[in-house]
Amino acid sequence: MFTKEDLCQLKARGIDVKMAEQQVEKFKIGFPFLDIVKPATIDDGIVKMSDARLAEAISTYENKSLNISIVKFVPASGAATRMFQALYKFMDTYKDKSPDHAEFLTDRSFFSMFNFFESLSSFAFYNDLKAHFAEKGESIEALLEHQDFISILNGLLGVDGLNYGNIPKGLIKFHKYETFSRRPIGEQMVEGALYAKMKDDKVSVHFTVSHEYRKLFKEICNREKKFYEHDYNVKIDLDFSEQKPSTDTIAVDNHNNPFRNPDGSLLFRPAGHGALIENLNDLAADLIFIKNIDNIVPDRMKDLTITYKKALAGLLFYYQNKIFGFLELLDNKKVETAILNETKEFLEKEIYVIPAEDFDKKNKAEKINYFKSKLNRPLRVCGMVLNEGEPGGGPFWVRNADGTISLQIVEGSQIDHKNKKQKDVLEKSTHFNPVDIVCATKNYKGKKFNMLKFRDTETGFISTKSKDGKDLKAMELPGLWNGAMANWNTIFVEVPIATFNPVKTIWDLLRKEHQGFV
Repeated sequence: MFTKEDLCQLKARGIDVKMAEQQVEKFKIGFPFLDIVKPATIDDGIVKMSDARLAEAISTYENKSLNISIVKFVPASGAATRMFQALYKFMDTYKDKSPDHAEFLTDRSFFSMFNFFESLSSFAFYNDLKAHFAEKGESIEALLEHQDFISILNGLLGVDGLNYGNIPKGLIKFHKYETFSRRPIGEQMVEGALYAKMKDDKVSVHFTVSHEYRKLFKEICNREKKFYEHDYNVKIDLDFSEQKPSTDTIAVDNHNNPFRNPDGSLLFRPAGHGALIENLNDLAADLIFIKNIDNIVPDRMKDLTITYKKALAGLLFYYQNKIFGFLELLDNKKVETAILNETKEFLEKEIYVIPAEDFDKKNKAEKINYFKSKLNRPLRVCGMVLNEGEPGGGPFWVRNADGTISLQIVEGSQIDHKNKKQKDVLEKSTHFNPVDIVCATKNYKGKKFNMLKFRDTETGFISTKSKDGKDLKAMELPGLWNGAMANWNTIFVEVPIATFNPVKTIWDLLRKEHQGFV
């Protein structure tokens, strides 16, 4: 299948030949759908904290955090292109100097272009945009008055302007305060200072970034962190990593043969955010917070986020302590039947792992090995919000290959929508995954897990793309919080919808939740 040149190319990227062959085979046979048994709901897979338990969890975390290492892990390599799709579409259709442009005049809804330009001064990047035109001897007010909208959008999105159409979302100014504006990277650092501070006042934040913008990312982060260190009396330790070339996947043509560039070389594509499990695996902290780059709010809205971040971490320590206790009991040479029964009940009722139907037929040694295999795994506590129509993954009970049933975060692409039973289960789901995750990645003996061993390599999806006018098929690896963490112990906890404020379109920044001060 591969030429000598191909083998050299694979070696240079750190991709094993066998892995590349397996990927080509996956294009031929596809990925199996998951078997979702039922949605996780309150009291059936999702924990709802009482006020007392919330306070107890926060106290647990605040006491524990003084003696552990903590990292805030933020996937931040994504470009902001999708934020501005509607603006690009407007640029393609709007006719210069046509004040009678029908759509612009008639549609004055929240998501209209009229509202965008009418509210332009409310955006945190407005002063930068204004300064850009001032340097050219132009006035943004005059451009608005003359309805020269294309020039304004070119100044915002184009490479000769602010270049917002190309740079990572984390570098775009989101929130306006009285005397300054703040980017998502800044809000993430501030959040870290408020809930991820360690005993020595150190805050560790790890951003995954794209290679193209790594230098710019570091320059801006290192420049701005000084203000947050001063304001919050912390020392911010920044770390950056890129998605590894070894995680890229090979592309194929419509006949499932390796797709080749005009020069005959193989075409590789990034394998989605699931590849970041490699970056996460390189971290050695006792506790890792994971949060998407764009799910942040200005300071006046942060209290609820801080409360629940601490509570999720406190709950994680509660479950971790119990898991470690059972594992230590199972290490004893003589394990009483009562301990086995108690372990089984804990797994089923608190860790939500239901054994296969043949479990009772196992002998004592087999049961102990089973319990150890299920308990001695990375642990994550995941916040879940009520589903209000957001696209994306949700919490479900899933039947695994070994016959067990456990909790998983499932994406829509992993479900067979043509199967009526599976579709019915999907439609009964009540909660949505906002990517509000706290992880513990060390075992009961203090040794770091190799997270790569806990992936489900049978998950992923194939999509159709094109390059140089030719169709191709591309493959994405299991998502970071889906297949990449499929064999972790998972606890779902309901968190308030107010803690979920992502910025998916430019208009989201006009919502009251993202206006810096009122």
